[in-house]
Parts: sequence; C-alpha cells; structure tokens
Amino acid sequence: MKKIGFIGAGNMGTAMIRGLAKANLVKRGDILVCGRHIEKLKPLETEFNGIQLTTDTAHLIDQADIIILSVKPYTIPEILTAVKDKIIPEKIIISVAAGVTIKDLEALTSKETKIVRVMPNTPALVGEAMSSISPNSNVTAEETADISSIFSSFGKAEVVPENLMDAVVGVSGSSPAYVYMFIEALADGAVLNGMPRDKAYKFAAQAVLGAAKMVLETGEHPGKLKDMVTSPGGTTIEAVKSLEDNGFRSSVISAVQAAASKNRSM
Repeated sequence: MKKIGFIGAGNMGTAMIRGLAKANLVKRGDILVCGRHIEKLKPLETEFNGIQLTTDTAHLIDQADIIILSVKPYTIPEILTAVKDKIIPEKIIISVAAGVTIKDLEALTSKETKIVRVMPNTPALVGEAMSSISPNSNVTAEETADISSIFSSFGKAEVVPENLMDAVVGVSGSSPAYVYMFIEALADGAVLNGMPRDKAYKFAAQAVLGAAKMVLETGEHPGKLKDMVTSPGGTTIEAVKSLEDNGFRSSVISAVQAAASKNRSM
C-alpha cells in the first residue's frame, strides 16, 4: 500500500485513520494527516504513534500517493485550487464530501487526475461503515481494489457507478439516523410495557444488530428471514400487521426517496 494522506481529521477522518491503523494496511509512518491546528491533531499522534502530522497541505500532497479529502464540501475548491500544480497524474484524489461530484473535482484539478468519490457513513466510528466507491476512468482496476481495501478496513465497501450516489445517500449515508429512530421507538415500546429504559435500549439495539448480521451472513432474503420469525397466529405476525397498518414500509421508502432527492438537488 502507498502513502495515504488525510486532509481533515474530524469524526469521519479520525474513523478512517483508526481503521487503517488497526488493520495494519500501511505502516503508521506512511499515514499523513493535515489539519488547520496542529494541537487538535495531537490526540491522533498519541493514539497512533508514528503517524505524521502537518498543517501544510502542499507538503501532504507532495508526500502522499493517495489523498483523502475529509473536509466540508465548501472548503474543497479553496484546498484544491491552492495545490493544483502539485496534483500530478500518478496521485489519487479521494473525496468523501457529499454533493461534490467527480466532474466538480476534475474541474478543480484536471481531466487526467485520478479521482474517486466515496460515501462512507458514521458507523465508521465503530468499524462498521458501509462505503460506496465510484472511481473515474483514470483509476485502474488495481487502484480501485487498493481503495476498496482501505475502506473495507473499517466496515464494508462496494464499487458502484456515480449515478447511484443519490440512492447510496438514501439507503446508507443517511440511514443510520432512521435506524436510531427505530431503536428509540422499540425501546419506548418496551418502556411502555414496564422495562427500564437502559435495558430497553440494549435489547432493542442488539436485536437490530443481530437481525442485520443475519441478513449479511446468511445471504437469505430479508422477507424469508422475517417469515422464519412469524409463527401462525403468533405475536410477531400481530406486530407485523400493526406496522403494515401504520404504513411502515411506505414511510421508510419515502424517507430514502427524500434523502436521495435532497442529495440530487445539492
């Protein structure tokens, strides 16, 4: 693996750095991190002895082979314009910024630049991200595989065409919020039936975690797994009917559509 540089070390940037360091995909000395204030980066140096810290974006671009832009979308034009002459064709630029397209990034660099647009989500903080990877035509299959390895170090990753990015935002990028609401609602139901709230959150969260793991590890259709739980005339089918009566599926589909539509308009 080549040298990897992070411009920005907020929650997502830190999660990616942590995943890379723990997976030992690269030597810690080959991980570079750039931020505006060096003192805010010091905790990373303490946690991951050996990584390189800097406040000089140009220096990071010079040193790194793969540059990950983990900053607010509105700052990207300023950052890339300032270092445009240092982005040679051999370097790979990865953006995790919502709403910034490959075409936008090519306009700020050049048509020859290797660019990858990635959409991870916040479970990266606990090593369970879902990331989409969309490379432009300059990125080779081998380079795409390397980038997939980077993002798989803190969860799962799939290569998808950029035209699916709106769907990715709806089903993955924004969906942790929907799931947290579902867990909270499950817990509220348990509390209504007498369970202490701390225990209710644990029961609800573990149920969601276990169900998700069943889908991923068995490869079975979610509907089939649902049917395995719904005994004739039992408690689960009664609950499923209540969810259907209250428009559960329709509400979730509408939420995904709303997030995708918003991303499309940004």
